[in-house]
This record gives sequence, structure tokens and C-alpha cells, in this order.
Amino acid sequence: QLHIAESGGGLVQPGGSLRLSCAISGFNKDRVAVGWFRQAPGKEREALSCIMWRTGRTFYTDSVKGRFTISRDNAKNTADLQMNSLRPEDTADYYCAVDVNPVFGECVLLRSPYEEWGQGTQVTVSS
Repeated sequence: QLHIAESGGGLVQPGGSLRLSCAISGFNKDRVAVGWFRQAPGKEREALSCIMWRTGRTFYTDSVKGRFTISRDNAKNTADLQMNSLRPEDTADYYCAVDVNPVFGECVLLRSPYEEWGQGTQVTVSS
């Protein structure tokens, strides 16, 4: 059974960095895609980045491109999101999700294909 757990959230000043980690167990590494999403109060859940586990191919939404980096660690079974140059508007609950069978063999920056979700971790960017 697939299990997802996020960690690494917290309070950071504008311009600072945080690294979120997504620990995943019970999955087929040859097939899955992992996505990071966020949801700010009163807003829709937004796709930020995704990675195909097998190939390491990544995608980013424009608002985080150049500031956030997604990566996966095969030995630890984690998919991390390194967040740099954080802004107050990055404040949100951050979620890791898994698409267990990406239809086109690539991850996508959409919510609907991701079937399994973690509980989320809160990130607050404030001085």
C-alpha cells in the first residue's frame, strides 16, 4: 500500500530557503510520477512541479521556475522540493502527490491525475 509523508515546512523570512521532503513507500518506481502542489487560504490547489521517478524528467510552473527544484532520491525513496528566494506569496500548505500510472509516460502539472496525496506541510514566508 502506497504511503506518502511530507516534512520540512516552517517559518522562513523573505528571500530564505526551505527544503520539503516527501517520503514514499509501497510504490512501483518504474512507473510513478511525483508532484508537488500548494494551496493558499481561499485559493485553488496549484501544481508547482513534478518528476518522473524512472527518468528524473522534471517540469515546473512559471511562478516557481528558477527558484524551486524538484529531485528524487532512489535510495531514500524521497522526492524533495528545494525552495529558494521565497516570497510572502509562497505562503501555503504544500502537498506531495503520486500519479501511480502516468498516462503518457510523463508527469503533468495538473491535479486530476494524482491519486495519492500526503497530508501536507505548512510553509509561511514572513518577516
